[in-house]
Amino acid sequence: MIEVKNLTKRYGKNLAVDDLNFTVQDNEIYGFLGPNGAGKSTTMNIMTGYLSTDEGEVLINGHSIFDEPEEAKALIGYLPEQPPLYVDMTPYEYLMFVAELKKIAKEERKDAIEKAMEKTGVTEVKNRLIKNLSKGYRQRVGFAEAILGEPPVIILDEPMVGLDPKQIIEIRQLIRDLGKSHTVILSSHILSEISEVADTVMIISKGKLVALDSTQNLEEKLLKTNTYNIEVRCSLEKAREVIEKIGGLTISEQKDIDAQNSKLVLTTESTEDFRDKLFFAFADAKVAITTIEKKAASLEEVFLELTDSGQDEPKESEEDDD
Repeated sequence: MIEVKNLTKRYGKNLAVDDLNFTVQDNEIYGFLGPNGAGKSTTMNIMTGYLSTDEGEVLINGHSIFDEPEEAKALIGYLPEQPPLYVDMTPYEYLMFVAELKKIAKEERKDAIEKAMEKTGVTEVKNRLIKNLSKGYRQRVGFAEAILGEPPVIILDEPMVGLDPKQIIEIRQLIRDLGKSHTVILSSHILSEISEVADTVMIISKGKLVALDSTQNLEEKLLKTNTYNIEVRCSLEKAREVIEKIGGLTISEQKDIDAQNSKLVLTTESTEDFRDKLFFAFADAKVAITTIEKKAASLEEVFLELTDSGQDEPKESEEDDD
């Protein structure tokens, strides 16, 4: 559905997007991650035709966003981080205006607007002025604008900003539902939100794509050391003896809970799952294991590993440092 080829964008001497290449498939949800200044928002603005590019091209279902902007943009629903709403209109009036811009057939506009408002929870405030709405409801109106007319591609830049927990749950479910029949690209600084809804994660750092894979695959590939947390009903000395007999495990942390219970953290660079060996070894020693847990890498750890976010990142521009 979307092809990004050799995309390059500079702000003066700053290279914000550096020869970016990736393909987005139909009817999937993509989570787009990147530290501040990585080039994430610039890339999304180029993909939607809001910004030009110095080099490269973006194809939306075969239509160039630069050479065939009308055809390409007709396929995209876009929610910027700060929706550009006309605050002296009501949500209904504003969406009617947007429906006209999107060239939705006159006889279909009312039903399309009602459907978009119902999906995004805007119906109850449709006749109030936008300037009198909370930030959360303004975000919902922007979301309704993006999905109005059901374009096949939905691009959402920080769609959870300003929403309360209940609204976040509702919008999260809406994004999942959209992913069944639309291609959705979702950017967020909240990594847990990406892992909740995205099928595929794209991570950008310093203008380059450093990862494009499923959340599970990224976590498995980047976890170089497997870690096991165990609690056993014996002394530390007895626990160490059992673990040494298994072999291949290093005790990185150990603690006496009390005289008869111990807690240990074990590490190994082996890809083998040691949980069965631990269970049977302690069972043979007539020692009960009260807890055994294999630690998985979190999306946050993957993100930090790939982006080296402890280092200062260049800004994209003074106005936009996302």
